[in-house]
Amino acid sequence: MNLKALFLSVLFVCCAFGAAFSQDSLVTVIAEKGDGIYSILRKQGIEPTKYYAQFVALNETNLRLGSHLMEGKEYILPYAPDSYKKLGKEINLDEGTEYPIFGKKFSFVKSKSKRLEGAVYYLVSGHGGPDPGAVETMKGKVIAEDEYAYDVTLRLARELLSHGAMVYIIVRDEDDGIREDEALEIDRDEVVYPNQKIPLGQLARLEQRVETVNKLYLRNSGKYQRLLVTHVDSRSKGQNIDVFFYHHEKSTNGERLAESIHKTFQKKYRKYQPNRQYTGTFSDRSNLYLVKNTLPAMAYIEIGNIRSQKDQKRILNPDNRQALANWIAQGVLVDRESDPSLLNDGALTNIKYEGDK
Repeated sequence: MNLKALFLSVLFVCCAFGAAFSQDSLVTVIAEKGDGIYSILRKQGIEPTKYYAQFVALNETNLRLGSHLMEGKEYILPYAPDSYKKLGKEINLDEGTEYPIFGKKFSFVKSKSKRLEGAVYYLVSGHGGPDPGAVETMKGKVIAEDEYAYDVTLRLARELLSHGAMVYIIVRDEDDGIREDEALEIDRDEVVYPNQKIPLGQLARLEQRVETVNKLYLRNSGKYQRLLVTHVDSRSKGQNIDVFFYHHEKSTNGERLAESIHKTFQKKYRKYQPNRQYTGTFSDRSNLYLVKNTLPAMAYIEIGNIRSQKDQKRILNPDNRQALANWIAQGVLVDRESDPSLLNDGALTNIKYEGDK
């Protein structure tokens, strides 16, 4: 169980036993210059050593390098009944929007922040419709590439929406939703936005996706726009791979997007798998049809080899698929907030990648 899930389960127990806390609201505070987690908690009368982990869990996606505050950002304070003062403003945790495409359980998306407000993202998952991609047998069940790429894409879309982005899910299946199974059922009813039947021929399928993305890009001219393509690779069964990121060789913005997500994955691997070297890379792959022909700056992501038993653990486990989506989203946030147009306006100038001097 991850830190946030552990904290929320503890929080539920506290509420169940009548603690004086409303799940409808939490208290927030704005970080000032020089604030760290310890200092901001002390200012609120909250014992830092006792509530540090809860603070990190509540604000995971709003921290720089996993544990550093950003001046002017709003942070949620942990419920601390032993705090000697109550400051900050109340925020309504019920604010959000329904998106039926995520399925009944995940359709309601709560607003976490406005960090991606004004940004437009196009999400394309590989294969779909008449093309399931590589097909494998796992524990007696048949699995296919496209179902896992689509599930990660839905989870990513949900994360981006929670931070205020406009999101177009290009390859879509209105009745699958986010699924929590390991063996995802194969179907052929995916369409391309808004409701185009996917053609049988490979080139026709790619052309349809390029045309759809480019039309939307021109429609949203003047806005901050990015494209994220998610694929599951298919190689020899014995070849396990890490997550790879590709961009167009002449796209500065695409390179920065791919690098931002790649560096996020490097950081996460160092934290959660310190004894394992991360070998995933980011590089230009301008020969890929989608990379070559789409207009928005983009990152093309390979999340693993479906034929490898080691990679199947990453792809088939629903918690791991959520982690992939979370990490990609965190890289997207870093990319957005390190964009030169924002930095030139004096916003978020303290954003740095891990390892920067």
